[in-house]
Parts: sequence; structure tokens; C-alpha cells
Amino acid sequence: MLPERLGLGVDLGTSGLRLAVVNAAGQLQAEHSANYPAAFEDPCGWRDGLRALCSELPGDLRAAVAAIAIDGTSGTLLLCRPDGGLGSGPLARALPYHLACPEWAEAVAALVGEAGAQTPAASATGSLARALRLLEQARQCPEAGPWWLRHQADWLMGWLLGDWRWGEESNNLRLGWDQHQGAWMGRLAEQSWSTALPQICASGEVLGPLSPAAAAELDLPLDCRVVAGTTDASAAALAADLQPGDGVTVLGTTLVLKQFSDQPLQGPGVSCQRVAGRWLVGGASNAGAGVLRRFFTDAQLMELSRQIDPRSSSGLQLRPLPRPGERFPVDDPALEPVLEPRPVSDALYLQALLEGLAAIELAGWQRLQQLGAPPVQRVISLGGGARNPQWRAIRQRLLERPVLNRPQCSAALGMARLAISAVAAR
Repeated sequence: MLPERLGLGVDLGTSGLRLAVVNAAGQLQAEHSANYPAAFEDPCGWRDGLRALCSELPGDLRAAVAAIAIDGTSGTLLLCRPDGGLGSGPLARALPYHLACPEWAEAVAALVGEAGAQTPAASATGSLARALRLLEQARQCPEAGPWWLRHQADWLMGWLLGDWRWGEESNNLRLGWDQHQGAWMGRLAEQSWSTALPQICASGEVLGPLSPAAAAELDLPLDCRVVAGTTDASAAALAADLQPGDGVTVLGTTLVLKQFSDQPLQGPGVSCQRVAGRWLVGGASNAGAGVLRRFFTDAQLMELSRQIDPRSSSGLQLRPLPRPGERFPVDDPALEPVLEPRPVSDALYLQALLEGLAAIELAGWQRLQQLGAPPVQRVISLGGGARNPQWRAIRQRLLERPVLNRPQCSAALGMARLAISAVAAR
């Protein structure tokens, strides 16, 4: 009897790494998580974190892994050499997903042209604006190129393969990839630096086996296949197994909304990706549970939440952004947080912050519907915030539709299922 083949999924999230292993039926066999071992912007920490998580798996599970897929934060971008090597100083760091580059807004608009004006790539908060900043930094640096532009998941996928040429489609929409035309938008392909752009592959595509070096460092089989993943929010949506009328909200460091649509959508800050033959649309706010930890510890959040009566309003209207700038439901790099007034009661203040996040979520669902998405009838909640019953009740009151919490459905689980399904279909 042949041993069971397993799929391994890796989530490079906003707050840390997670690894999941599933069997051929998609059932969870193991799951581990950890904080980034270095600063979020340090790519070497992504690789070291993956090594550490793999070492926690029992040897029999590692030996049965047939495929691996990685998701990453949408828009975290870096420069690397064709062999994956990093530069020094600022070139050794990625520019994170939340960083806006308003100084490049005019140049970005000219590059994508009129046809791309309503896409995420046209925004000062998109990857293309960050790419122009990185390329300018490289021009001012004495280190020789050539340099390649790669997103977080694509760089680590390159390390797995020992081949950094690939860029997964959904990870590169904010860089200017037009998935409808199968080409780079506007004048991007005409630029002198266009060789820095990746060769695009589809989510779920089997790209090849692990490199001998990566297989040895992770203690995984040499014949383990590397499968192109997706963005972190789309990976979570795959794990949620959405039914018709469902939307998914990922309550992590940031607030992410996703739903399936019969038609593609376009708009500033709106994501639209082809996943499993359907259009997965949504958006990611810079606001989220991350701002709560600025004011409260996890223990305080649990205790104060118990003191909240979610049936009544706090009477406050806050906009809990962690810093100036927003991507969705409005695309405004200068939008200011509203974190005051702060009442004497910590429980009341926490309630006001949770209501502010729920208001952003409501505006997000309304924005998607305005653009042509079907009305969401039920919301599935994922992420760490989905463990908070009071927040669920507040959201259900403000959203005026059923809200279900499923914190066990992680992005890593979605990637593991994608990985095993990709090799099972071969």
C-alpha cells in the first residue's frame, strides 16, 4: 500500500508565519505558527521562519509531503538579484504592503494608462509605486544589478525552486499585471527596467520540484512539487469553503474582505483574482486588529470584551487606522486615523474601536456591491479576531446579516489544500 501523500501550505501573514499540512482529502494533519524571527521587512526572516516551522513537523509527515504552496501579504515588494540575492542597506529590506508612495502617483498613472486607471496598480498604495521607489533607491546605490522585482511569496517560492523568475498572478496585480489581457498594463513592458518584472504563472500551477538545497534545509522529499500560491487573503477564502451568498472577512492585523463574483470588478483599492475558475473580489483595509494592540494586551482584550454589551452602541465614531493612509473601502493615502475622544472606561473605548472596524467592514461590503458584486447574505469570519464573540455580535448588529466565526480556517490551510489538489490532478 502506497503511503499517503500530503500537502503543505505556508502563510506569510501580516503578524507572523503559519504552516499547515493536509491529507489527500484536505483534512488537517498538523498546524504550527510563529512570529517572524526578524523584522517583517527582512526577507531572510521569512526563509528562516519557514525552516523553523518545518523542523517542528514530525519526520513521518515531512517524508510524505508531495507538494508545497505559499501565500504572502498582497503588495510587500523587494528587489533581488536573479539568483535571489539581496542587496545591502535599504536594498536588503522589502517595502511592506501598507507603505504608500505618493511621490510616484503621477508616474504610476502615466505607466498604466487610462485602461489601468481604476486598478490597484494605479494607486500610490499599490506595488507599482513601491517598485518605482525601490528602483530609484537602486539607481542611487553603488551596488551593481541587474535587479528583479519580486513580491513576498514569489521571492520565497523562488528559494524553494532555486529559480526566481516566477511571479504568481494574483500577487502581481498591484504591480500592473492585467489578468484579462495576459500582459503588463500600459507602457510597463516598454520601460528600460521591464526585465525586472517576473514571468507570470497562474495560482495552482505546478512549477517544478524543490531544489536540492531547499529540500535539504527543510528536510522535505526531493520530489516534493512547488505549487504557485496566492495572496494571504485569497488563501484564507479558499480555506473557508464559501457557499453562494457568502462573504469572508479576515480579522487579522488588517481587515480583509473577499467574495466570489460572476463578473470581474475594477476600482481603486479593489482586488480581483481568478481562483478555482471564479472571480474572487474584495479589498484590504489598513485598519484591523493590529491597532487594538496599541492600547491593550491580549489579556486585557479578553477581559474588557466580556464587559461589553454588544446590543447597544458606544455613541462614539472612531476610524481605527494604525497610521495615516487607507487602501479600501476608500483609496486615500492621506486619510487620518480618528482615535479620540477616549472615554474613561477602557471597555467603552474598546467597544468604540470594534464598532469603528465594523463600520469600515460595512462600507467595504457596500463598495463591492456598488461595483457589481452580489449582495453578501452571510459573513464568515476568519483570523485571530474571529475568536472574539462580542466583536462578532457587534458586527452582526451593524452589518445586519448573520456572522459566523471560523478561526480554525487559516490561510495556511487554504494553501495546503491548493497544493495537494494541484498534484492530485496530475
